[in-house]
Amino acid sequence: MLDKILSFYTKLFALWVTIFAVAAYLFPAPFTRLESYMDWFFALTMFGIGAVLQTEDFKKIAKKPLLILLGCGAQYTIMPLGAFFIAKMFSFPPEIAVGLILTGSAPGAMASNVMSYIAKADIAYSISLTTVSTLLCPILTPGLTYFLAGSTLKVNFWAMVISVTKMVLIPLAIGFLVRYLFKKKINKILKIFPAISVTFIILICSMVIALNKNYILMVTAPILIAAVILNLYGMASAYGLSSALKMETKRRKTLTIEIGMQNAGLGTILALKHFSNKAAIPAAVFVFVCIITASILAELWQKNSKSAAAQPSEN
Repeated sequence: MLDKILSFYTKLFALWVTIFAVAAYLFPAPFTRLESYMDWFFALTMFGIGAVLQTEDFKKIAKKPLLILLGCGAQYTIMPLGAFFIAKMFSFPPEIAVGLILTGSAPGAMASNVMSYIAKADIAYSISLTTVSTLLCPILTPGLTYFLAGSTLKVNFWAMVISVTKMVLIPLAIGFLVRYLFKKKINKILKIFPAISVTFIILICSMVIALNKNYILMVTAPILIAAVILNLYGMASAYGLSSALKMETKRRKTLTIEIGMQNAGLGTILALKHFSNKAAIPAAVFVFVCIITASILAELWQKNSKSAAAQPSEN
């Protein structure tokens, strides 16, 4: 019964994010008080991801290095460059531009694994891509932001590296170690960890909304359009690339979802910590956009898979 409740809660991620965002806008005070805990919130999110990883996941990575290299290469080129050109196209002010570029330079989101599961895609490939892109992000996320946005706004590369290491790598490693050492006990409560990650991402997004209440209505429209363009461009580019390389259908679905869903929660935290509240808005908006579009796409692909399975095969 508890497993069903947790699965239901996790699957409706987009709904909870929306509800709490509205609550944060109408009643910001309780959410703004959470600002001092933002590093811990994201660390607990990554702990939850680490706790669902297994040694088998890393073995799968070792067996398919070229596929993983291709996916991560696409992750850290398609989205950062797309964010850079979209920011130029919209002539965003420096804080908004750096926030969008930071979002595009983030690794794949943990929610992509859930969406790949719903879409009947290659889950092992999704987990491998998310894991490797996350392990690379302490260098690549600050590095790409510095390279693409350094002329727009001062970017402290090493401060961001330290932040990502503390908030991503260390809690991820602790979560993985806990799973490895207490596998039998952890397996009994495994579905609680995705729910933990979802909960803290919801709180992070709500906090950003609350902190930016005074001017969010002035900037939401153009940022929303930019976020939608970035998300759809990422998905279309990923599907086009995987089709050109003649990947099997399941992996095309996986790469499309993986590239389109950035870990905007990390982008939000880094923007708040190293830039400003305003710089965090593009990442917070992107969380909504990528969850909604990926949910719709995953549901469509799931229905198509069921329809194909229901059709009698030709002899």
